[in-house]
Amino acid sequence: MSGYLDEDEFNRWLKNARYTLKSARADVNAGFYSWACFKAQQAAEFAVKAYLRGIGEDSFGHSVSLLLKKANFDESLINIAKKIDRYYIPTRYTDAWSDGSPEDYYSSDDAEEAISSAESIISEVENRWKSFRSA
Repeated sequence: MSGYLDEDEFNRWLKNARYTLKSARADVNAGFYSWACFKAQQAAEFAVKAYLRGIGEDSFGHSVSLLLKKANFDESLINIAKKIDRYYIPTRYTDAWSDGSPEDYYSSDDAEEAISSAESIISEVENRWKSFRSA
């Protein structure tokens, strides 16, 4: 960590995380479960990138669990992230499946669990950011 906190960069990325999570919820309501799962993964990714960029670290990659590991978050949160990392590719690409399309493989339960996981990650990121700001 560089010692300098970039509040604007953190807020910019966190705003996008919240917006993306809101979109995931709308997709659940519309029955677009594969897209809701993907967007939950994206929301979590954006939140962790908000934190890393806010503390002056690079945020390369799309694996939420690896980004959390880089940022030294707890193993329990990393394990939650490992579940939603699985939604990055197969939720969007037909050729990730031998038959059917992504929408054939995801349910409302999957989407709700993904959103809940993203909410947990976003909350932990916000809590860590607040503790750094007050220190």
